[in-house]
Amino acid sequence: MTRLRHGAADLAMGARMAFTGGRDGWLRAVLTAVGVGVGVAMLLLAAAVPGALDAREARGDARDDLRMGEPIPAAANTLLVRYADTEFRGQPVRGRVLRPEGPAAPAPPGVAALPRAGEVVVSPALRDLLDSADGALLTPRLGGARVTGIIGDEGLAGPRELAFYLGSDRLSVADGATRLDAFGGGLPGEPFGPVLMVLVVVIFVVLLLPIAVFLGAAVRFGGERRDRRLAALRLVGADAAMVRRIAAGEAAAGALLGVAAGGVFFALGRQVVPLVTLMDLSVYAGDVRPPLPLVAAVVVAVLALAVVVTLVSMRAVLIEPLGVTRRATPVRRRLAWRLLLPAAGLGLLLAGAADVAPLGAERQTAAGAVLLLVGVVTLLPWLTDLLVRRLRGGPVSWQLAVRRIQLDSAASARLVNGIAVAVAGTIGLQMLFAGVADRFTFDTGQDTSRGQVQVQFPAGAGAAAALDRLAAAPGVTRSNTTLVTVVGVTGSDSHADLRIGDCAELADFALIDRCADGDVFLVRDDTAPQTGIGPGATVTVPDVAGSVWTVPRDAREAPIRADPAGHRQTTVLATPGAADAARLGPLRGDAYLRLAPDRPDAVEHVRNVAAAADPFSSVLTLTETRQADRFVNITRGLYIGAVVTLLLIGASMLIGVLEQLRERRRLLAMLVAVGTRRGTLSWSVLWQTAVPVVIGLVLAVAFGLGLGAVLLRMVQVPVTVAWPALGISTALGAAVMLLVTGLSLPTLWRLTRPDGIRTE
Repeated sequence: MTRLRHGAADLAMGARMAFTGGRDGWLRAVLTAVGVGVGVAMLLLAAAVPGALDAREARGDARDDLRMGEPIPAAANTLLVRYADTEFRGQPVRGRVLRPEGPAAPAPPGVAALPRAGEVVVSPALRDLLDSADGALLTPRLGGARVTGIIGDEGLAGPRELAFYLGSDRLSVADGATRLDAFGGGLPGEPFGPVLMVLVVVIFVVLLLPIAVFLGAAVRFGGERRDRRLAALRLVGADAAMVRRIAAGEAAAGALLGVAAGGVFFALGRQVVPLVTLMDLSVYAGDVRPPLPLVAAVVVAVLALAVVVTLVSMRAVLIEPLGVTRRATPVRRRLAWRLLLPAAGLGLLLAGAADVAPLGAERQTAAGAVLLLVGVVTLLPWLTDLLVRRLRGGPVSWQLAVRRIQLDSAASARLVNGIAVAVAGTIGLQMLFAGVADRFTFDTGQDTSRGQVQVQFPAGAGAAAALDRLAAAPGVTRSNTTLVTVVGVTGSDSHADLRIGDCAELADFALIDRCADGDVFLVRDDTAPQTGIGPGATVTVPDVAGSVWTVPRDAREAPIRADPAGHRQTTVLATPGAADAARLGPLRGDAYLRLAPDRPDAVEHVRNVAAAADPFSSVLTLTETRQADRFVNITRGLYIGAVVTLLLIGASMLIGVLEQLRERRRLLAMLVAVGTRRGTLSWSVLWQTAVPVVIGLVLAVAFGLGLGAVLLRMVQVPVTVAWPALGISTALGAAVMLLVTGLSLPTLWRLTRPDGIRTE
């Protein structure tokens, strides 16, 4: 019991020492708190991401208006809903048209009262957009409706979502509306396949492991001054065990202050989250709430990491009553044990590639990636020591930097461990992304040289006039407009599209050798069932009385041609002189538009014209290839996370460099006093940072290529090197090094002033 009391007293003494010692003591505590706090905030943010996405999905499910199965009969508690989604400058806009069928009609979540005809309820972000200078380009799509309300938070997926509910008194089921008596439900989302799961697991490893490395470096700030204080304690009677307990208490207290700072940083950062939109996603501050078990795990892990790192670092020094003795002769570092961790990680990943996963696929992949990337951390000090041990000669700045690295290569390696791990992981992931991109990239068959936008109008009397207005929209350089309806042979279930347009317009749907007004062409898709429509056949439009049309006997067959949207279908093509559109009932309007490349808002004008003609028109931008949404979102998440991680590592490097300069301020001031130029010292700081960074990047490239090759084997894809990604990743690492060096120069110049020689 006495021993426990003494141990607790030693820990308490160390905790007090963390905040004493005057200005230097507080500066050391602040540096540690900021470094640890940034890392803790990032870990808490990562822990909060799944919950934030779940909260967003729950709000989306609560407002779901998709209904399958038997239709609901009209009643006092039913509501008609029709989609009116649009897009504005690349941002999706969720739109719904509502018509209550009785006084008890349900209101969507977040809407206090259903809008009446001519009224619209909008999200706060859409209201701000409408009130801005760009609002005039979007307003026409609301049909001149007056904004009468704001959608509440519970009715939006996120604070930056653009959404509206437009009131109507003419909506009907015949218009394609859905009848419902309650909002909510929702279909299950797109599942993660095994390849996407590997991507997500490795991304979390790559982004979180550098943070752990950063925390390990942050808790060692001020280590030299701490050792000198502990030597003073040895002078007054403390033994070696007591000194270790005091050091552990000091480290735990600094880490605890860092945890508190991290909580503050996280609380401040979550208030900024609603202002940020990533991948068209935004969340509320209340959504960013990490689970309490994960918060407790982060706190315990950080405190344990601080104590373990401190005790391990003390093995390299001998703290005696008369001072601190460091190993003047560097001990040759052993290579064998440093290869065990990456070898074990490589073994786990290769076993997973062979479908041997006793730990489970996700756990084994995560463990293997962690162990392999930790190999960068273990090998970097050994490789740095090996390469700089025999460096000699060069300018004074080079010699100062090399000698400093030779004296303590481990400290230099610690500064760049995070960058090396981040770059290695990013290279491996980029190789994996490049290798599997073809699996998630699809050829749409669309021909953007013939049209960039497709517009479709529902069947109605005004379709022809709407098509004419589209052709005159600002930025439209060419329009292919046709009227379309479905026709079938009398007494038969077969049917086909009848498309009416002039010869130039019909040429986009068939290979026509010659054409004049009055011609009719029969286009058949050989892979589809035969329709029975041939020359002389009599056809009608279903459900349209009196819509009888006889196919001319001189109608010719024409080879099929995919339209600009990539569709190939059996069609009857008729010029206006051969088919009287007025006798065929309401016709759909179909247009393919080419836009002027120097008019970026041309598609927005097209959407406005289409919405003004019919609010339920469809506007689709054509593209030759598309990627799966989940793959695109994961890719964007990787890029964003990699940039944030590199900035975090840059901040840790900067704090580490400043801490090293502060420890050497008296020596630096003395060098300037005896005639050393400040420019020489500035270059020495650059070389001292650059040499370990270059070695770390070389090691990162090797490990990144290895990680990428193994991951590609796991997903059964041929191993290829993404050279552009490799170059960009290494360039970003080098850029962080240059940025850190540049930001440290003002502190260096301040520390080399004459008053830096002053001592007590």
